[in-house]
Amino acid sequence: MIHTTALIDADAKLGSGVRVGAYTIIHGNVVIGDNCEIGSHCEIGVPSSLSDGSPLIIGSSSLIRSHSVFYEGSVFGEKLSTGHRVTVREHTKAGAGLQIGTLSDIQGHCEIGEYVKFHSNVHIGQHSTIGNYVWIFPYVVLTNDPHPPSNVMKGVTIEDFVAIATMTVILPGVTVKSGALVGAHSSVSKNVAADTVVAGSPAKFICETKAIKLKDGSGKSAYPWRRHFHRGYPEAAVAAWVAEFASS
Repeated sequence: MIHTTALIDADAKLGSGVRVGAYTIIHGNVVIGDNCEIGSHCEIGVPSSLSDGSPLIIGSSSLIRSHSVFYEGSVFGEKLSTGHRVTVREHTKAGAGLQIGTLSDIQGHCEIGEYVKFHSNVHIGQHSTIGNYVWIFPYVVLTNDPHPPSNVMKGVTIEDFVAIATMTVILPGVTVKSGALVGAHSSVSKNVAADTVVAGSPAKFICETKAIKLKDGSGKSAYPWRRHFHRGYPEAAVAAWVAEFASS
């Protein structure tokens, strides 16, 4: 299951059933769980003085696609999935089911919850904090320097169930509260209240999320999205959402 051209450091710890593609390098300070697949031309556990010597840990049943680069010093839960040419820097901590789209990068020192979905070309700045079940769509940027260039970092906070639409920039220190929707092409410089829609540059309040209707002819509210969208989520979470909205 290890391609003959792959280079695996003798100190790396690989679980059972791990597959490694052609020309991939796995450094020594790495722990890879059972049944993971690492594509071709990846570099896993790149040594770094910024890692403080901590290992890169990748949970079981993960899939890292070709040309991706992960530095040492981060921890990922089970079922991590990436596109191609992903970069992840040191001190990133993520729960189960994280999806990182092609050409996305996580700049490190980030906290990411469970079943978060980054589409392609997403940039997550250092010191970002992201909750559970968050959607971040293509070309979104989370920033952290309030007056660049400087040594000041104020990370963005994204709470549970938030959706951030394509081509949006979230400015340093902003908090987007639970269940909010940020419209496409927005520049967000102020905190966003829970279950509201903001859009524009600068982003302004549009409406409460419950005012947006599904375009399926049902006339039902599109939000909270977990009322009707369950694909790809664990059964326990879906059961809790069904129970949450059973009487509504």
